[in-house]
Amino acid sequence: MDILFEDKDIIVLIKPAGVLSQPDEKGGESLVSLLNAYLEGKGEEGAVHVIHRLDKNFGGVMVYAKNSFAASKLSQGVQSGEMIKEYLAAVHSEPTEKSGYMEDLLFFDLRKNKSFVVKRERKGVKKAKLYYETVKTQNTSFGEASLMKIRLYTGRTHQIRVQFSSRKMPLIGDRRYGGNDKREIALWSYRLTLCHPRTDEAMVFERQNCFDDIFGL
Repeated sequence: MDILFEDKDIIVLIKPAGVLSQPDEKGGESLVSLLNAYLEGKGEEGAVHVIHRLDKNFGGVMVYAKNSFAASKLSQGVQSGEMIKEYLAAVHSEPTEKSGYMEDLLFFDLRKNKSFVVKRERKGVKKAKLYYETVKTQNTSFGEASLMKIRLYTGRTHQIRVQFSSRKMPLIGDRRYGGNDKREIALWSYRLTLCHPRTDEAMVFERQNCFDDIFGL
């Protein structure tokens, strides 16, 4: 495992694409089971607590709590916006505005395992907000594509994927939301900012996944 930081309260690491953030109903291998086995191997008691999630199909920086105190404090940070999650994404086409906010109402259809942008609030609909900046746009083997930096303000299911897709900019590799190629989904959690649950120290963890070789960006 690629661990960036660890102490008695938290573990910050890189989640590989293709690995679950937490166990699913099928009982597949996840970072939770891997981390618990890792702690057991070191002779540490207890189990890790899930604070936030990344879709199985993509990876990047994540934090897990090692005790209930740290879990409570980190969860409060998520709710207050103190924990900042930032992403890199490669999308088809180019946004009209080089930077800006995307705000939508999203409905997640559990049966279809897919989110939709909807027009009005109703049961199950949640507000979604993100900020994006265009790093660069150029022609690639996928056609015109743009590399984006994204900050999430809400954590809705498939949020980045559906918000960009609804604006005719699906993520490269994201066939569920309109991408027309067979690569891995071009999304990476590259920076996580948090306050340490015990010391309140501001901490920033960053790992930029290189899209150059895969996507030509």
